[in-house]
Amino acid sequence: MAYTESTMLALGTPAPDFELPDLQSGQNLQLAGLRGEKATVVMFLCNHCPYVLYVNPTIVQLVSEFEKQGVAFIGINSNDAETHPEDGPDKMKAHAEAVGYTFPYLYDESQEVAQAYSAACTPDFFVFDQDLKLVYRGQLDPSRPKRNPIPSTGEDLRAALGAVLQGQPPLAVQRPSGGCNIKWKNNETH
Repeated sequence: MAYTESTMLALGTPAPDFELPDLQSGQNLQLAGLRGEKATVVMFLCNHCPYVLYVNPTIVQLVSEFEKQGVAFIGINSNDAETHPEDGPDKMKAHAEAVGYTFPYLYDESQEVAQAYSAACTPDFFVFDQDLKLVYRGQLDPSRPKRNPIPSTGEDLRAALGAVLQGQPPLAVQRPSGGCNIKWKNNETH
């Protein structure tokens, strides 16, 4: 597990489109059908990463809080299931149910979506406005197991969502997320 920080994709970048299988419903889902009325949060997650496991309760809480305000949440697992079978598509549905995901949890087997978003770690968060333009990328909050084991509050993502819902400009200070590196196929680096 190599600690990796997000690459901080340029603000204003349009959300890369995708169509990926949702392991909970068994259907292929597209960004266009999942986007929120006011904002869309794309989260790169996985089943085993201790950084994701640490913040899962906060993610579930934020989804509950913001979905009713027109914000859609999408989880994407891009890890190589050959080298990390615990992140395989056969385990995603049970994991999503166990931790309380109520949002689509999609599998990016080709890793093309992670590459399109310049995702680097799990968890990695991207917030897009109603026009699917990037307004936030970075951390959920400053909590990190072992590195900064304070309670997870979701304060950074919550502030970013508050700004977009109130029509305010993107937050001036955006800090990278940090966690496990995405498990790239063939040890590729991106």
